[in-house]
Amino acid sequence: MSHPLDRPVWSALAGRQSALRLQHGAAVRFSPEYGLFAAAPDASAASLADLAALVRAHGDVALVEPDEPPPIEGLAVRSRALCWQMVAETPNPVGEPAFDFAPLSEEDAPRMLELARLTAPGPFFERTHELGRFVGVKVAGQLVAMAGERMQPPGFTEVSGVCTHPDHRGRGYAAGLMLVVAARIRARGEVPFLHSYAHNTGAIALYQALGFEFRRELVMTTLTHR
Repeated sequence: MSHPLDRPVWSALAGRQSALRLQHGAAVRFSPEYGLFAAAPDASAASLADLAALVRAHGDVALVEPDEPPPIEGLAVRSRALCWQMVAETPNPVGEPAFDFAPLSEEDAPRMLELARLTAPGPFFERTHELGRFVGVKVAGQLVAMAGERMQPPGFTEVSGVCTHPDHRGRGYAAGLMLVVAARIRARGEVPFLHSYAHNTGAIALYQALGFEFRRELVMTTLTHR
């Protein structure tokens, strides 16, 4: 694979986010407090054995690859899902959102984790918020919506962690915050991208309206210790 987004986890952990990884032999993963994502350089028996050792030592992992992995001794597939990878090469003409928002900081971390656990936008752990910059909407001091950054392959940054409290949906928070995050990524000279489950047609339609276009399909496979 020649494009960094073909294997986004490997590209991120072999590059800009290497300081956040745990490694066993050739296999790497985000430290568990940051995320589940893991990768190996290839599907050789030695690389897969290293991946299995990471799972035994640090818990479940999620692979995001062009294909499902072959069977790995000692591991079982907990889940698998087809994903759409989407990129926003061209800036969306929509301007700043028509609501107040602010950068989120370390002191917001407990509320960010609470909101993520309530809304389940994807894997989100104690230090996921440290993977990139986040912005959010607060109402009467309560964090009710947020969006931010996750994987950072060379030249790209993933828009992720997008969620809105159920009591505050329908006000355009998610779309507006995504545009803010995407614009700030572009301002750094990078291209925003994201992943969505292929069956989530409602979310995909929103992302397309925001200027994200389909790039390719990937398979997300979650592995657990047998």
